[in-house]
Amino acid sequence: MMKVWSSAIRKDFRLHKYLYIMIFPVALHYLLFQYVPMYGAIIAFKDYQVAKGLFDSPWVGWKHFVDFFDSYYFWRLLTNTFMLNLYQLLFVFPAPILFALLLNELVGKRFKRVVQTVTYLPHFISLIVICGMITQFVSRDGVVTDLLVWLGMERTALLGHPENFRTIYIVSDIWQTIGWSSIIYLAAISGVNPELYEAARMDGAGRAKQMFHVTLPGIAPIIVILLILKIGSMLDIGFEKIILLYNPNTYATADVINTFVYRRGLTSTLEFSYATAVGLFQATVNFLMLVFANWFSRKVSETSLW
Repeated sequence: MMKVWSSAIRKDFRLHKYLYIMIFPVALHYLLFQYVPMYGAIIAFKDYQVAKGLFDSPWVGWKHFVDFFDSYYFWRLLTNTFMLNLYQLLFVFPAPILFALLLNELVGKRFKRVVQTVTYLPHFISLIVICGMITQFVSRDGVVTDLLVWLGMERTALLGHPENFRTIYIVSDIWQTIGWSSIIYLAAISGVNPELYEAARMDGAGRAKQMFHVTLPGIAPIIVILLILKIGSMLDIGFEKIILLYNPNTYATADVINTFVYRRGLTSTLEFSYATAVGLFQATVNFLMLVFANWFSRKVSETSLW
């Protein structure tokens, strides 16, 4: 049996040697920086002490997990993380799909390129600069605040109020990612068979009906795959942007699991084991949600990750 396997691998390598050479650095990167560090997750079950090291630190079992579940912060962190991801799923995820569909309908090529270029720009700006711009826009004398005051709102620094944080985060997320994220959908649209459009036109379908009955079904598998991946990270959200935008006044709605792990594990208290336990809980829930979303998609459609 082993000889058959080794023979098949050698034969496949000879046929696709350049593909193997190209994929080797990527596989090595994931092995060294994604899989090997996973062994360090065992400190979630230990009272890790730097002086004793990874192996000699005493075992404490589920203590850190129980402490986290019983803590005052548990439900606040869980709610904030889930709500931000839910808003992303409802507003940020469909935005580039709609944008790509509308962009595809534009006739003027020059105007289309200008629109694409303008919407791509925020992606290439440093996150620190982006957050600085957002902070300025929503400050007491910012452009957005001026606009809202003109509409009748009382003048105030918007980021100083916890009830505004999620709206600011989601709206800025759409502005920052809508252009770049639409690229994958535009690529999928370009792969739709032109004969389907011709058949739809012969049946009397206008541009709107072609978009809904030809273009949208054509890119549906891509949408489903990206939706599954998004659901698989419902307890994970980029903490850099939140750290740059939030402050103690907005912790009630802005503090999420990742920022909590950062504060407890790497800043003042250096509770490595506790922070690792929280991160491990988050990763486990994400994995289970990914498996469920993939199973559900396979049940109701022909598209799934595996």
